[in-house]
Amino acid sequence: MSAAARRESSAVDRLRRIGVIGAGQMGGGIAHVCALAGLEVILTDVSDEKLQHGYQAIEHNLSRQVARGRIHESEKDAAMARITTGLDYGLFGSCDMVIEAATEKEEIKREIFKRLTPKLQPDTLIATNTSSISITRLAASTDRPEKFIGMHFMNPVPVMTLVELIRGIATGEETFALTRDLAVKLGKTPVAAEDYPAFIVNRILLPMINEAVYVLYEGVGSVEAIDTAMKLGANHPMGPLELADFIGLDTCLSVMQVLYEGLADSKYRPCPLLVKYVEAGWLGRKTGRGFYDYRGDKPVPTR
Repeated sequence: MSAAARRESSAVDRLRRIGVIGAGQMGGGIAHVCALAGLEVILTDVSDEKLQHGYQAIEHNLSRQVARGRIHESEKDAAMARITTGLDYGLFGSCDMVIEAATEKEEIKREIFKRLTPKLQPDTLIATNTSSISITRLAASTDRPEKFIGMHFMNPVPVMTLVELIRGIATGEETFALTRDLAVKLGKTPVAAEDYPAFIVNRILLPMINEAVYVLYEGVGSVEAIDTAMKLGANHPMGPLELADFIGLDTCLSVMQVLYEGLADSKYRPCPLLVKYVEAGWLGRKTGRGFYDYRGDKPVPTR
């Protein structure tokens, strides 16, 4: 058996049941890939309504994979059967790892960990899907910083192959190795990132999106002009404002605020227009309006 196969085997042996906190776009996607990879999944959210919506979204996305010939119907049925849902954190008592995928707000994540840790076995690992917040700081709010790690999946999780792995200052080598091997088992490519604000991908991507919003704010170009220019001029598959709507403007703003506060550099100042859109509740696709209006037959620019 090769070294890589032995490592994957160790992750399979050690990490058999995965808890996921948050059944939204990211949490649901993480539950989807874990269940499809043969792992038992415990999925929770703040309400039955959100939990059922997330569960149905997983089933819908698995059905799309069946329709496209990527998986068989039997694989879909088996994956759905591996997912248990519930609101009680006591369900996580049997988990080998719990992945938090809640809103990108530090105070919310801290409160989750406060509720979660008393329910866990001593050797259970905790991962956070945060896209920007300090892993060291979040780990310090738990009773097991050496068993805490950042595991930042890309959106949409079933499609994107990258996972950023971020050690906090206290993260143990075994925790990192097991998490890396789990990522490989899920069909992902893990890359190690240091624990600096926004890590690698969002440290590069979000300032570009923020600059595109500044270009719109200053009247240099319209929504359509900016997105067309970047798609055709830089060969991007999606324009930056369209991408912002896909990510969620509230998430974009949260990441920019983390960068601005964490690095104290004015180049990371969130654009006032981005702030205004978030204050209006125009958060992108998930609310029906952002830089585009999605309520009609096709998206229409809002500026």
